Amino acid sequence: MSRLQGKYALITGASQGLGLQMAIAYAREGAAGIAIMARGTNLLDKARSLVQTAAPAVKVLAIAADVSQPQDIERVVATTLNEFQGRLDVLINNASTIGPSPMPFLLDYPLEDFHTVLNTNLIAPFLLIKKVLPAMIEQGGSIINVTSDAGVTGYPGWGAYGISKFGLEGLSQTWAAELEDSPVRVNWVDPGNMNTAMHRAAEPEEDPSQWADPKDIVDIFVYLASDESKAVHGQRFEAQEADEFESATHEAA
Repeated sequence: MSRLQGKYALITGASQGLGLQMAIAYAREGAAGIAIMARGTNLLDKARSLVQTAAPAVKVLAIAADVSQPQDIERVVATTLNEFQGRLDVLINNASTIGPSPMPFLLDYPLEDFHTVLNTNLIAPFLLIKKVLPAMIEQGGSIINVTSDAGVTGYPGWGAYGISKFGLEGLSQTWAAELEDSPVRVNWVDPGNMNTAMHRAAEPEEDPSQWADPKDIVDIFVYLASDESKAVHGQRFEAQEADEFESATHEAA
């Protein structure tokens, strides 16, 4: 349980769901410092306590911020780098918003909500990568973007969320291509259907018990943050496809 020994990570959208489970897993795997951020302070404080309990020695930063706001991104990065003495090994762009629920068709989609979804799900990852790169470029690091099958296939009613994930797929590919000769690697992961608050809001008529528990799919995120994946760059993973994960692990070895 020490695959991330001594590493420092920043995880957005980490007050609940997948982001929280990633933070707990990173703490248990020996990370030296983990910055978790989300908008709601109550859930964020509870998340910080859970991560700290999982590994009392880890330094946990809980930063309340809204990634749809560029000034908040500036503050998050500055605070994280200051507390971690200028070092950052892992960035996970996990924060996301579904938009209005139930999700309207594009014809009826409110413009303000469309802007908010794209700012959160697409512009924020672009800005966060841009801001943390100077800290990563010397020592190397891992950037992991959380995508969706809605970013590969246009589903009716998934509106701005799906469009933002299409954009994130392209953003990930472009950053990966531009950083190919650097020590910073970029990969992106589709976690699949998960039992999270956001997914339940998106599909309230479905049975969430049929979806995966976020804690059961975090291993791919540990792997991509660890030195085991130093040779893995520019790849898209499906977290619930075990064969794909095992293949990537074998190739990196």
